Amino acid sequence: MDIPGFISTILWPIKWVVELLLVSFHSLFGTLGMDPAEGLTWVLSIVGMVLVIRAALIPVFVRQIKSQRKMLEVAPQLKKIQDKYKGKKDQFSREAMSRETMELYKRTGTNPLSSCLPLLLQMPIFFSLFSVLNDAQKGNAGVGLLNTQLARQFGDAQLFGIAPLHMSFQQATGTGNVAVMVIAVIMVILMTGSQFITQLQIMSRNQSPEAKNSPMFKQQRILLYILPLVFAFSGFSFPLGVMFYWLTSNLWTMGQQFLVIRNMPTPGSEAAKAREIRLAKKGKLNIATASDGSIDHVVLEAPKTTQRQQPVGKNRAKKQGEKK
Repeated sequence: MDIPGFISTILWPIKWVVELLLVSFHSLFGTLGMDPAEGLTWVLSIVGMVLVIRAALIPVFVRQIKSQRKMLEVAPQLKKIQDKYKGKKDQFSREAMSRETMELYKRTGTNPLSSCLPLLLQMPIFFSLFSVLNDAQKGNAGVGLLNTQLARQFGDAQLFGIAPLHMSFQQATGTGNVAVMVIAVIMVILMTGSQFITQLQIMSRNQSPEAKNSPMFKQQRILLYILPLVFAFSGFSFPLGVMFYWLTSNLWTMGQQFLVIRNMPTPGSEAAKAREIRLAKKGKLNIATASDGSIDHVVLEAPKTTQRQQPVGKNRAKKQGEKK
């Protein structure tokens, strides 16, 4: 599977950065005494590259979270606009609803597409790595620091000396390489499993009751089971090197989502209630319960002062007593 020439041209600057990170980590591990031609050295270089890239995308992810919070705040106003034009299918009504919706987004500073931004930013990186590895497999030099010698070394690298990084599960079935097939199956299971867990924890613990009753939630629940299957079957066509990138990125996403759901949960969700209980146990929140035992509201307690009271002399204490 070759990437078309015009797309490869567009991805040129990203491929240059990918090669820079790969070669830098490869040189680092080589300096530490690892065999430069060993597949494990290149796998660790891919992992290091992913960690740097995902760390660089943290500000984008934080912006995504803030945008999602704003979308929750404007959801009631958005529903009013939709109810206003419900059942009206003429062109004038559709244009008016679209215009009022866009004005609402502009006025509140929200953008429904911002939640897709981290994924859209990762896709060019994914295809760039795929292109770099595909070219290295053929011994072709990259666009940057991945020269011909390193490209051939990368393309010929084998994990544990038995599993070429450039080989996919489909290619392994043709050559009879059992090691690649076993590693690929394990990788696909881990990739789809981590992706499923990431989405499941969002839907089960970080959704408000209103969101769970919406038609969109039902659609997301269907996709929760369909998308992992789609990625599972497509994963068998990717080289092992790309699969290591994918798995590392998925594990980062899963851990990142866990921290966000724990510390920045959606208001009204189960994760938000669990966080309130944790803070209450630490004395930072005062939880008021309703008659049925459920959480009614939460009050933030004022911080306790720890200022030390200065000792008062006898004469000063006597004067203070006289003033009273």
